[in-house]
Amino acid sequence: MKSMEEMMQAAQQAAETIQKQMNEMQVKLDNMEVEGQSGGGLVKVRASAKGRIMGVAIDDSLMKLGEKQVLEDLVTAAFNDARDKADRVSAEQMKEMQGSMGLPPGFNLPGMG
Repeated sequence: MKSMEEMMQAAQQAAETIQKQMNEMQVKLDNMEVEGQSGGGLVKVRASAKGRIMGVAIDDSLMKLGEKQVLEDLVTAAFNDARDKADRVSAEQMKEMQGSMGLPPGFNLPGMG
């Protein structure tokens, strides 16, 4: 039978392992890229799976005087599309990590959202 001290050490080691894997996952997500689009690809937003915006591309056809509102709406839509994709990729990666740790589906680790 394990002593209380041994169980505490095991719990601490498990917590450290989980924290290390969480940190590695955050780095991995920040290096994964998604692309949001709107207007049939006229506006594209590149972002990391962590949600950091990496770039915006706007087709020349949208650079017309009087089209400002349309352009603003398309940029907003592309940002939202990139954010949705980043959230999905992040959730998939976290689910994989939890599975590799042997945690039950839907188990929420602190700090995982």
